[in-house]
Amino acid sequence: MTFKTKRHIAVPMAVLAAAGLALSGCATAGDTGGAAGEDDGIITIYGTIADTEAELLEESFKPFEDETGFDVQYESSKEFESQIGIRAQGGNPPDVAIFPQPGLLADLASRGFLKAAPEGVQANVDEYWSDDWAAYGTVDGTLYGAPLMASVKGFVWYQPAKFAEWGVEVPATWDELLELTATIQSTTGVAPWCAGFGSGDATGWPGTDWVEDLVLRQAGPEVYDQWVTNEVPFTDPQIQDAFNSVGEILLNPAYVNAGFGDVQSINSTEFGDPAVALADGTCALHHQASFFDGFIADAGATVAEDGDVWAFVTPGVEAGANAVTGGGEIVGAFDDSASTVAFLEYLSSPEWANTRVSLGGVISANNGLDPANASSGILSQAIEILQDPATTFRFDASDLMPGAVGAGSFWKGMVAWVGGTPVAEVTEQIESAWPSS
Repeated sequence: MTFKTKRHIAVPMAVLAAAGLALSGCATAGDTGGAAGEDDGIITIYGTIADTEAELLEESFKPFEDETGFDVQYESSKEFESQIGIRAQGGNPPDVAIFPQPGLLADLASRGFLKAAPEGVQANVDEYWSDDWAAYGTVDGTLYGAPLMASVKGFVWYQPAKFAEWGVEVPATWDELLELTATIQSTTGVAPWCAGFGSGDATGWPGTDWVEDLVLRQAGPEVYDQWVTNEVPFTDPQIQDAFNSVGEILLNPAYVNAGFGDVQSINSTEFGDPAVALADGTCALHHQASFFDGFIADAGATVAEDGDVWAFVTPGVEAGANAVTGGGEIVGAFDDSASTVAFLEYLSSPEWANTRVSLGGVISANNGLDPANASSGILSQAIEILQDPATTFRFDASDLMPGAVGAGSFWKGMVAWVGGTPVAEVTEQIESAWPSS
């Protein structure tokens, strides 16, 4: 079977045959699946992706649907992190779930809810994904999920025209970023930064990105890796130092929250709302991942070095540091019918990656992705960062931690911290949720 994309590429992929599946030709609606029983040709998929991104995601499924006759039905939820476990335990899971946290996928896989990845997905992951990315979907030596989209985190978004007006330049170090912040504040008399932690049940996650950036840049990748596994606890001074460094910006009432209120308004501001403030110039600086490109475009601004809004990567302690954090989704399945297997192979292929990236607003770490398909310079830059062997890349720490911490106490801790709870108390509360075994 060969799928053809709608835009710049036509990457051949025999979705079923090349995977060695015991199916003749292409699976079609009505085929009988495996352990899941009768295959009704409907594939239900559940995730956190919403609004415009959800519409584009659904559009990327169309080549698969047109070729096979299967019906892919996507459901978005802001309560995914809490609901997916409830649905799995209640016997009503979706066929496929898009996990924004590998730790959450690992939890459900370890409890026997998820199916191991089919052979065709394993083949795609072996060929098109790095060992690091494959590891994010692997639990106890078994691959349960394939990567989907990716993001490079830690971009600082700004208006180039404003920088020129104020006579300031992109900073090369963390200290220079603090100096830049102070200069903009003194020049304009208003807070330079805008921030939003609001995200339904996931409120607080944007704050974890800030802390992760600073742990990696200040303490280094070894400490970062030890932190993810709790060899270095949240109460360690190196982690508390990262909180304190972030606090030099986010807890300073002179520096936030441009266009939205005071420091505590960070918790009530939806994470996507600063895009409008960036686009209209109310906000001078905002910290968010590469996917924010799409939010800014939706706000009516052009993302380009000579356009309305551009971005630079949060600098390290020393100039030229090339360490970045990033995130992405892992696709796992609760069903192993023929239709679901075919769909999983499509999603793990370079063809899907090129199709979705061509539609705009996102990137992928699939090494079969053509960077030319990215919809903006920022996204092309992010792809190059991911593909550069000199980059020190680490997946979002909270997404790798056990769900009780990464999608629980860490998020809640960021909310409490912005609300005024001291670092020592917050880090102790976060740490106390770490599973004992």
